[in-house]
Amino acid sequence: MPGTLHSRTPTKFIGPVYDRDEAETRARAAGWTVRQDGDKWRRVVPSPRPQAIPDIHVLQLLLDQGVIVICTGGGGIPVIRQPDGSLTGVEAVIDKDDASALLARELGADALLLLTDVEAVYSGFGTEDEAAIGALTPDEARALDLPAGSMGPKMAAAARFAEGGGLAGIGRLDRAVEILDGQAGTRVFKDETASDVRDE
Repeated sequence: MPGTLHSRTPTKFIGPVYDRDEAETRARAAGWTVRQDGDKWRRVVPSPRPQAIPDIHVLQLLLDQGVIVICTGGGGIPVIRQPDGSLTGVEAVIDKDDASALLARELGADALLLLTDVEAVYSGFGTEDEAAIGALTPDEARALDLPAGSMGPKMAAAARFAEGGGLAGIGRLDRAVEILDGQAGTRVFKDETASDVRDE
């Protein structure tokens, strides 16, 4: 999955955990960047935004034949395209939600569901004022202050997809159909659609 390395600041944890001394020793020897993760230390790598999915034509062919395709999850190897057209793997992690949004856009999907173990995205999460958010515009979605390690990337990916006119939904796996029907989860639409939904 080619990406621009505009995100050169390492942010994504990978690999095993170490105590601080061992982590720093390994970092010096291998040229790693390490950061504290709880009471341990781990290696971190950049998380560039994906720009293209190299095998998109194969995925489209399979979908056209009615095949259920499982792809673009975590663990794929990000690559960059060299001047000669070849692809070279890079030490980075592509966010799975960002990659899913790109895949949905490239396939011309009508909807993108980012399914998880929570009912919806919440304002005031963990406070007395906690409330599920039903519908948002892409701009409203971006304006939310959400945790970078969990709901933040999902909402950012949903906003990017919805800008193209599709429906992006976030919610529980077992309520996927209800999210599509507007009966559950958080849905992100282009401006005029989200306003209509909220007014109903």
